[in-house]
Amino acid sequence: MKNRTLKKLLTLKHSSRMGRILVVTGARQTGKTTLLKNAFKDHTWILLDDPVMRKQYTSLTASQWKETFPSAILDEIQKLPQLIETVKAIYDTFENTRYILSGSSQLLLMEQVKESLAGRCQIMELYPLTLPEMLTSGWDDEPLPSFFQKLIAGETTSSKLAPSVLLLPDHAARFQVFDYYLKFGGYPAIIGEDLSDEDRYNWLKGYVRTYLERDIRDLADFRNLEPFVLTQHMTALHTGQTTNYSSLAREAGITSATAKHFLTYLEISYQIILLQPWFRNQHKRLVKSPKLHYLDIGVQHAIIQKQGGLSGNEFESAVVAEIYKQAKYFQFPVSFYHLQTLDGKEVDLLIETEKGYYAIEVKMTINAGNSDARHLNGLADLLDKPLLGSFVLSNDPKVKMLRQNITAVPAVMFLT
Repeated sequence: MKNRTLKKLLTLKHSSRMGRILVVTGARQTGKTTLLKNAFKDHTWILLDDPVMRKQYTSLTASQWKETFPSAILDEIQKLPQLIETVKAIYDTFENTRYILSGSSQLLLMEQVKESLAGRCQIMELYPLTLPEMLTSGWDDEPLPSFFQKLIAGETTSSKLAPSVLLLPDHAARFQVFDYYLKFGGYPAIIGEDLSDEDRYNWLKGYVRTYLERDIRDLADFRNLEPFVLTQHMTALHTGQTTNYSSLAREAGITSATAKHFLTYLEISYQIILLQPWFRNQHKRLVKSPKLHYLDIGVQHAIIQKQGGLSGNEFESAVVAEIYKQAKYFQFPVSFYHLQTLDGKEVDLLIETEKGYYAIEVKMTINAGNSDARHLNGLADLLDKPLLGSFVLSNDPKVKMLRQNITAVPAVMFLT
């Protein structure tokens, strides 16, 4: 069992006056049930999957709920949407009540919550495991923040890094989880020594099938699922690349408008990240198409039925997705972009904070050099805030100062 970064934040928020209603959402199989059961053992667990019991719950008044279940976790809440109105009434009438709403069909759940509980709830998102979470050995083992998380929090700088990741006493454990992540992704269900690689591949293939059969059916009533399946396959092949809706539509045999809708479905169901282009400086000629990254490399490989090594774009997506998850879990007030100019300058990831930007280039190389940092050179001239730091993340085990304010850092060291 792996501890989750969100556990501490969930308990803290739920104990506050503004966190009496929590909504926990995220992709299917990210571990919502396990997390909530371990974090809130004093709450009554109510599974709304049973149609017989659903009738019993709907017959209760707000007062009866308050007396019988003053603190409860309502799982599969989307199966009983009228109960959300009851939760609203309980919240408005009684002060000493606390509820957590969760559901495997997060798409329907969020639609219903936004309509009824706006201003009354706090929404928390659970993603697949991060690398710091993978390094834990149980629920009592607190995940330690990565170098990236400490950097964004203002608690460290690149000058404090060891000269090489191989000098860290726990470097073997770090490499082990990093290698596993690049192969299978971060879904909790397939973590464990009792599973074979074939077991994990089969689980991931089943996950993709379940996603198509359930989550997408929730989103849209497709008479023909084949165009979406083809679009999903094309996006998985092109992860880590700038999205061209016209080309995607042509390859999938759909219109550009439909292609945009399909990518929206993939994004709101936590399958992909669409990095918007940075182009705040209107005086510069910049490419203005989003860049697509799959949120989990294991799922991306299952879609295209790939086993084995990574392409450069897949490695980039895996690193960007990990950075994205880690920032989300710490609730850092940051925005993510990519940047590409028409004259060829391209930055894989631009992270905007209140004080300025961090720029990141991702390379698979085992020997990072100045050529890998060429697009970061002169970047500050394009931006409207200070450039706080630039990094080349790669498989090179050494930390190197490539140019002024540009540091090459092992990706495994940056993310663990």
